[in-house]
This record gives sequence, structure tokens and C-alpha cells, in this order.
Amino acid sequence: MSEIEIHTGAVSKERPLPRQSYRAELNWLLAVLPGFPLLLLVLRLWYLSRQDLPTMLLLVQYINPLGMLGALFITLSWTIPAAILLVRVLGGILLVSVPGRTANSFLAVTALRMPGWVVVIATGIAAFTWQLRMLPLLMMLIVAILGLTAVQGAPGEPWLMWWLTLGVPVLTGILVWLFVWPGVVAAVRAGEWATAVLLAVPPLFGPLLTGPVPERWARIATHWPAVAAAFAMPFVVGVVFLRAPVLPDSAVEVATEGEAVRVVRGQLIAVDDTSTTMLQPTGEVIFIPNGEVRSKTLCPQAVQPPESGVTVRGWPVEASALQWIAPTRTVTEIDPRCLGRPLERG
Repeated sequence: MSEIEIHTGAVSKERPLPRQSYRAELNWLLAVLPGFPLLLLVLRLWYLSRQDLPTMLLLVQYINPLGMLGALFITLSWTIPAAILLVRVLGGILLVSVPGRTANSFLAVTALRMPGWVVVIATGIAAFTWQLRMLPLLMMLIVAILGLTAVQGAPGEPWLMWWLTLGVPVLTGILVWLFVWPGVVAAVRAGEWATAVLLAVPPLFGPLLTGPVPERWARIATHWPAVAAAFAMPFVVGVVFLRAPVLPDSAVEVATEGEAVRVVRGQLIAVDDTSTTMLQPTGEVIFIPNGEVRSKTLCPQAVQPPESGVTVRGWPVEASALQWIAPTRTVTEIDPRCLGRPLERG
């Protein structure tokens, strides 16, 4: 049976071909990945319709899939970089720990074949979309990948290897600590221990992730965290996306003959030649004749109060860089129709 050799610097391994189980795993993965976003979209419509099948079919008829995909991308943009960086770090640790016996590990082969530009793009997306309290963890992953890449490659000058595997992580950890230290102090004083741990602990582990672990513990230290993350991520993604808005919140002023003007609040589904279709918070669908529609307005999304009041040098720990620098719409006055009251007209 023919063999194939995978080689990169100090890491090389041979695998007999063809390996049917490996190909079957890859085929299953490629088949499942495209179906996961579709499953999320269907579950979101089912959840929005309050488990009523006719309402869900109506939503499928009118909702633009591009809008839902946009909401899915914005809501879950942080998960793809997290998966890429985690696979690269865990697979890299496995590669440098048991370089001769990793051909049967899907995690190690994926990390070995992952192009550098994928890691760079994932790092850039994570830097803009992750919350500030997660950025020390991002820096830890970056220095770990740099050190593991140096160890996987051809051996260089000893001083250079020491600098990449120890000097860079220590220096980066010190710089991160200097930046986040005011936030750590504020979090401890406020009793927000989880925020304090996320800000202070990751820089300490950077130097520990650039070298091999004992061979007998290598697979346990890499595969079990990867398996746990693989099982947890779909549930986290599903919970987050099920709460993401996919229809605009609207308020419609309705004037029915012989009745007082009233306001219908809900999510706008569609407007056609005869009626305006609204989905109320209870899951009930209302069809309002266009002749009775007096006015319409979009209602701003309710701003959830932050769970943490801690800031790092003026930067809220729950805000991402993209939220911090991107322009936002400031609501200075709430439309009375969004509060369920008709407009007052002179």
C-alpha cells in the first residue's frame, strides 16, 4: 500500500493511503457544516413563530434569507475566529509534543495544513469583534501560535528560538498587564471576579503554550478541550442567535371607521397592495388593511443595560473595538407610537 509523508520543519509523519475512515470523517464534516446555518435559520423562524407551523410558513414566504444571513453573520462573527485559533493552538501543541505519531489526529492534520493567511484573517476579525475582556485571551493565542510555528519549523539560532518561545510571550504579557491593570483593580473592587480573571490570567499562560507537553498527556491536553468546545459551541451559537432580531420592530397607527385611533406594535413582516402584515410579541399575525393605516415608524431596539460597569482606560470591557469606533445612532426622543400612543395632531 502506498504511503504519503507530511513534512514541515521538525514535524514529519507518514500515513498509509487510502485511509477510508479519515476520508469518511472529512466527508461527514463537509456535509454537516453547510447544514448548520440552515438549521439555525429554521430554528430562528420556528422560535419567532412561537412554534406555530402556519405562522412559520408565512415568515418563510416573506422574510428575505439575505437579511437573516446578515443577522446570523453579525451575531456569530466572533465564533469563526475562535474556532480557527483554538484548532491552530491545540493542534500545534499536539504536533510539537508527538511529532511522529499525529497522522491519525484530525486536529493535528488540520492545524498542520492550515494556511498562515487564514490565521491572520481570523486574528484581525477577532481583534475587532471580541469584547475587550476577551482580548488578553486573544493575545495569548497569538503568541502561542507564533511560538508553536517556530518550534514546528526548522531549528534556528538558539537565541531566536528562546526569543520566539519565551521572550515574546513574556514581553506581550507584561504589556497586556500594564494596559489592563486599571480594569483588573476596578473589577476586583466591584466584585466582578470573572472579569478580573479574564483580564489578568491569560497573559500568564502565554509562555506555557509555546512548547511541548509530556507525550503521555499530549492527546488528553489537546483533544478533550477541542471536543468540549465542539460540543459547547453549537449550543452557545444557537442560544445567541435565537435571540437575535430578524424583523424590524415597528409601530403602525390604525384609524378604523367609528373607532378611536389605535397603535399596533410588533414586527413588520410585509407590505403588499392590500394589507400590512404584523407579527405581535405573542406570536399572533395581524393583517391591517392599507386604507386604515394612518402612519408607520421604526422603533429603536431596546438597549440592554451592561452587565459590567468596569472600564479599561475609558473602554467598557463589554464593548468590542468595532462597537467602540463605529458610529452609532443616538436616540434622543422616543416616538410616542413606539410606546403604544397615537401621535398628537393639531
